[in-house]
This record gives sequence, structure tokens and C-alpha cells, in this order.
Amino acid sequence: MIQANDSRLKSWVAVPKDSDFPIQNLPFGIFTTRYLTAVAGVAIGDFIIDLVYLHEHEFLDGLELPRGIFNQKHLNDFFALGRKKVGAVRERISELLRHDNGKLRDNNPAREIALISMTETQMMMPVGIPNYTDFYSSEEHATNVGSMFRDPKNALLPNWKHLPVGYHGRASSIVVSGTALHRPKGQIKLPDSESPVFSPTRKLDFELEMAFVSCSNTPLGNSIPLKEAEDHIIGFVLFNDWSARDIQNWEYVPLGPFLGKNFGSSISPWVVTLDALEPFRSDGPEQIPQVLPYLEFEGKRNFDIRLEVLIATDKTEPTIVSKTNFKYMYWNPAQQLAHHTVNGCNIQVGDVYASGTISGPTPDSFGSLLELTWNGQKTLTLGGGLERRFLEDGDTVIMRGHAEKDGVRVGFGECSGKILPAK
Repeated sequence: MIQANDSRLKSWVAVPKDSDFPIQNLPFGIFTTRYLTAVAGVAIGDFIIDLVYLHEHEFLDGLELPRGIFNQKHLNDFFALGRKKVGAVRERISELLRHDNGKLRDNNPAREIALISMTETQMMMPVGIPNYTDFYSSEEHATNVGSMFRDPKNALLPNWKHLPVGYHGRASSIVVSGTALHRPKGQIKLPDSESPVFSPTRKLDFELEMAFVSCSNTPLGNSIPLKEAEDHIIGFVLFNDWSARDIQNWEYVPLGPFLGKNFGSSISPWVVTLDALEPFRSDGPEQIPQVLPYLEFEGKRNFDIRLEVLIATDKTEPTIVSKTNFKYMYWNPAQQLAHHTVNGCNIQVGDVYASGTISGPTPDSFGSLLELTWNGQKTLTLGGGLERRFLEDGDTVIMRGHAEKDGVRVGFGECSGKILPAK
């Protein structure tokens, strides 16, 4: 039997060549239309499959799905069924969409209702997020920041190569792609002043990240062994952890990020399943020194996902400012989750775990303006000759990502957000 990831699969739905959503992807999201309140759907090409309709009209029979599981404003209850059940739904949808399956294709009334053009929809938050953790897992990024603000010869702190550094962020201010954010305000300390001032940030930045979403609830006091970590991960989204660098620089000692981060983060609306990303597994960087036993792993635990960041202004089209790859991450998602729970921390369905800024080995692969402009010492040139050191009001940041192999492209869509003036 041909599996859902098989590169030979074709769909009866026309899928543009450069689409992020071929039949081998089938990510899950929540959408609305003029006629539908928030419901679950699956992306295929330029269309969305209405899962409520499929479920209520017997296209998903035999999968033993709870009634109303897709007629909800978030995917949490569906994801809580676990990777195996979610994978079975993805397999069934793959079968229904295959070029030689006429069950939905030849049922004109059903097809016209179930298959909805993306132009008629609005994407919503895919999950209700109980908790949010941000890691700091790119060696290149950590080295750049350490070199910038501390000692280039000792850029990494002593613990960095022994554990995945992370902190708990603010879940309530995570917004779906396309949501505009106001420039944050806070205390900043200017170089020539002894005391701080209260001001809108003058160093607003993006951070290019990926994030995984959990699909289980674990008891307090239990740890997740690394070999079981991926059983608790349903899939990935793009993630922009917006940052106010001057606010952050003044406040982060001694306890770390606070107002410089919690004003907003953006996620892409489609959750690309771990199952869909299986063909794109990759080796990560060699980890030296040897990690402690609970962080040891076998096999390929990184993912070869090409990423890019673009900046558009009210006067210019988007300009690519960074190209990098998720495979560069020193600490992989399985290690992150194992470490997160090794002390007995419980996790919940819908928790979001961001990778930390993803930077590569070359200057054009850095994942933040802090690095790309070296804290404002250099400038980036956008379309029309406009220059940027940090983000200005009216700027829109667009993040894209996709994996590609054997002629199959599995992507995430976009994660975008526009900066509005401070209130």
C-alpha cells in the first residue's frame, strides 16, 4: 500500500508546482469563511478540505473519531488523540485526494462543499496555547550574541553545550500570522545616560524560529525519556519571536527576557505534522563534549527545512534579508523536550516550544537583525534603496519555510506580521 509520504502520489486537486501543500503534506489548521465559524481543515494546493463536512458525511468512517472533534475553534482535542490517530486521519485524507480515487472527486455536491478556495477563508490560531517555552539552541546565534555583548573568546557560557538553554515565555500574546503588532514601550538605557528613560523601543527586531506543538498531557513529576519524546510532538509551525533589543538589554540581567519579548510572537497557521516531515530528517552538528545520558540519542533528529525572512515596507515589495536552515540547530527537538521534563515538569496539549533564533554559519544566514546589522553597526538595503538597522513602523516581516526532496516540496505557508506605531 502506498503511504501518504510517497513521492509518487498525485492528487486530483490541481496543486501548483511551487505550492507548500502537495498531497504529501496535508497540514492541519483552523479556518473560517463567511458561512462557517471556526472549524478544522487540511490544506491541499490552493484549497482547504473542510474536516467537519468529511466527518459528518461518512468520509472518515471507521476511524472512530469523537463526535464534533473538528467543529471546534482549536485543534487541541483532535491532537490529544495522539500521533497515531492523527496520522490515520492524514492517511485517510491522502487516500481521498489521490488522483485515482473517485469517492470525493466524483461526488460533485460533496466536492463543492468540502473543497474551499483559500481565497474565501481566514486562518485562525491553530491551537489554544496553555504554555510557551523558548529555547536558545543555535550555536551560531548564541556565539554571535555572546561575541557582541560579552567576550568573543568566551562567547558561549559554560552550560551552553551541556543543556538546551530555555526560558518560559508569554502564551497569551502569541498571535496567528497576519496579525499586526504595535511597537512596544518600556525602559531603555541610552549609552550616554546614567539613568533609563521610558520610550517606545528603538531596536525592534524579529527572530526566525521553528516551534513544535505537543499532543499529550503528562502528570506532574513525570519525565519524558528522549526515545519517547517524538511521541508527544504532533508537528511544527514557523515562529517569529519579536524582540525589543534595547528593552531586553536593560532588563535581562539578572533574570532574563521579560518586556523585551512578551509583547508578541507570531506563528504560522498550519501545523505540519511530524509524520509529513519524516522524509526530511537530517543529521545535526556534532555535539562536543559528550552530553549526559538523558540527552543521548540515536538516528537523525534534526530536519532539513529551508528558511527565509523577507521585509516589506509600505513603499517596497518584500526583500529577502536572510536564508538559513533548521538543520543547523545544535540541540534538536527531542533533546529539548527531554530536558524540559527531566525535572518532572508536566506538559499539556497545545504547548508551543520554540527553537530559538535559527542562524547559520554565514552572515546572510543570520536569523535576526541584531546579527544581520551587528546591533546596528551595519545597514541592510531593501528595495528602492531603503536602509534598515532595525524595524520601523509600517514594516512587514514575512517568514517562509519548506523542505524538499525527490521532487516533493513540503512547506509551512507564511508567518507574517506588520509593525504599527506605539500606542
